[in-house]
Amino acid sequence: MNLPQDWKHTTNIYEVNLRQYTKEGTFRAFEKEMPRLKNMGVKTLWFMPITPIAQQNKKGSLGSQYAAADYTSINPEFGNMDDFKHMVNEAHRLGFKVIIDWVANHTGWDHVWTKNHPEFYLKDPDGKFHIASGMDDIIELDYKNKEMRKEMINAMKFWVKETGIDGFRCDLASWVEVDFWEEARPEVEKIKPLFFIGEYDELENPDYGKVFDASYSWKWMHKSEDYYKKNEPISELTDLLRQYSAIGDASMRAWFTTNHDENSWNGTEFEKYGDITKPMAVFSATWNGIPLLYSGQELPNMKRLEFFEKDVIEWNGKYEMADFYKTLLNLKSSNPALRGGDSAVSTYLLNTTAGDKILAYIRKNDKDEVLVVLNFSKEPVNFSIQDENLSGTFKNVFDKTKRDFSDGKDFNFKVSDFAVFEK
Repeated sequence: MNLPQDWKHTTNIYEVNLRQYTKEGTFRAFEKEMPRLKNMGVKTLWFMPITPIAQQNKKGSLGSQYAAADYTSINPEFGNMDDFKHMVNEAHRLGFKVIIDWVANHTGWDHVWTKNHPEFYLKDPDGKFHIASGMDDIIELDYKNKEMRKEMINAMKFWVKETGIDGFRCDLASWVEVDFWEEARPEVEKIKPLFFIGEYDELENPDYGKVFDASYSWKWMHKSEDYYKKNEPISELTDLLRQYSAIGDASMRAWFTTNHDENSWNGTEFEKYGDITKPMAVFSATWNGIPLLYSGQELPNMKRLEFFEKDVIEWNGKYEMADFYKTLLNLKSSNPALRGGDSAVSTYLLNTTAGDKILAYIRKNDKDEVLVVLNFSKEPVNFSIQDENLSGTFKNVFDKTKRDFSDGKDFNFKVSDFAVFEK
């Protein structure tokens, strides 16, 4: 689906966990961080759910932000509606796009609809609300109910109309019937063109690609973790990348090394990827699609953040990874060879003499080319690229040195090494 705006092809997304971002955990406190994120090259801010949290059956002392009590109000933990509008306006002034998490599949137990529209919910044979799979603090909505669909769409419209947001990150998008999204998107876009990213994997749910601009790469995330931890062959990764590429450019994939779910429940990016954490981050920013970052990756954040309790990110003022991400994000947004979901760009996996350890690829858009070489092994590797798709002089985007590949294509990589060049 081609939107009138071009920004989706060059954007990146930074997920904001407002609760854990600052001591205050408010919109106003986060506002002070935005100039720093702008300087780092962040383009789109995604806010985890900002709606009030249901109190009945809530988890922990604060509850899950994904258990809504009302779709058109603000969680008082974060501030009020004026604070949110102020933050969105300030984000727009700084040049950001703003998207909010939309949780359409379920609500909390004491959502306002449970009182005034109990017919909006799925029921068990005993007449009780149907609990969502594996999560006893939330209950599922009934998408056969046309009135509920209409109210859900009205709630989405409310945020666009009232606060001027630029789109939605749709939680568990594939748990909701695709025809709801097909109905909702054009309706909500009567207000203005929006960006929709869905939490689903298009290899598993291809129909959703017709509605969403971008989707998650869950299969890649799990496969790359298995590759590292279980010493699987790299061909498992390249085969999967070919499957993703075969989907085409009508939609995009979002690539990430962590997010709120992964960090809290399955471990930090360092627990998952060890030696290849940085090469994986480079991949996420340079392969065809959209890079997705999570709060604190610029530190880097080395801890699993609590989900239902206050557990502030341990900022130390150093932001040791900020320049690394700034280089990648600026390259992504400025170099036409890294445009996501653009059929003018071709991506080639390159042959190397260490094909079992090195992931190398080149992306081309007319005269623009970006070469990426990643050590995906747990050891130093000496190798050379043997591929006719690579020729000419390039500049290393990190150390600014120039290299003429007609003089040779040899590399000596240490553990965790990577190189990114642009022509």
